[in-house]
Amino acid sequence: MTLTNSVISRMVLSRTCCESDGDVEHVRKMVADTAELAGKFNLADFVWLCKGLDLHGIKKRLVGILERFDGMMERVIREHEEERERRKERGEGEEIRDLLDILLEIHQDESREIKLSRENVKAFILDIYMAGTDTSAITMEWALAELINNHHVMEKARQEIDSVTGNKRLIQESDLPNLPYLQAIVKETLRIHPTAPLLGRESSESCNVCGYDIPAKSLVFVNLWSMGRDPKIWEDPLEFKPERFMNNNEDKQIDVRGQNFQLLPFGTGRRLCPGASLALQTVPTNVAAMIQCFEFRVDGTVSMEEKPAMTLPRAHPLICVPVPRMNLPF
Repeated sequence: MTLTNSVISRMVLSRTCCESDGDVEHVRKMVADTAELAGKFNLADFVWLCKGLDLHGIKKRLVGILERFDGMMERVIREHEEERERRKERGEGEEIRDLLDILLEIHQDESREIKLSRENVKAFILDIYMAGTDTSAITMEWALAELINNHHVMEKARQEIDSVTGNKRLIQESDLPNLPYLQAIVKETLRIHPTAPLLGRESSESCNVCGYDIPAKSLVFVNLWSMGRDPKIWEDPLEFKPERFMNNNEDKQIDVRGQNFQLLPFGTGRRLCPGASLALQTVPTNVAAMIQCFEFRVDGTVSMEEKPAMTLPRAHPLICVPVPRMNLPF
């Protein structure tokens, strides 16, 4: 999670987990705690009479996390505003350094049609951290675990990467269109290990689905985990085979952005995950860099046991020894 947290923090705050002020590390801890609490069983979610009760103390802990995040973001926003004022006084202009600068510019511009309050800015940043840190980290961890257990797949991906980079430079985000097998690995990872195993929705009106009457305002869950492992849809569904998305296979054209109902890791329609494009850039780029730069050693095979949670993490941390490839010139 440190890697994905650094990527998001660099984009949002111009900071990384290596910074000494500790803000980014605090965000990482808050994201991890929120993901854990959101996946816990809460009787109030299922029993109407308990709806207003915090029987498990989950709401209290979530409010505490929100208050800590709000305090930290208020301080970071003030620092950004003060820096913008100093630059203006020096005649250097209000340089746009990160996403927070863009949001503050919109917030301070009263002539804009779209208004953003200070609370809107904080909520926007909170959404990006909560939705983009833990999820991408889990997907990369599952991808690496599958690659370690399927060494022939890793070798094939490494050969593809070396053919594009010439083994003379580090892989770049701009190389992704030329790495179809890597893209297939990401698709296959999202198929077997969807970041959100259950997609929650509410029916806006009464409808009938396959003979089932769904009343209006019903809470509906789409079981993405089961769909990705359904033998009626996928051949050898439990095998990690990126080739199913390659060559002349009919699954090659499947779009993970909600255009094909066989594979909906980001949802579909108006409620499609707004961070899908960002995830499909950061995840393959970082997975490719790990494949390119390291061999991975483990004792035996990697356990693929899952931990029940909202974001479906691994039951046990992925423990391996990364060994630098000796023939890399960079």
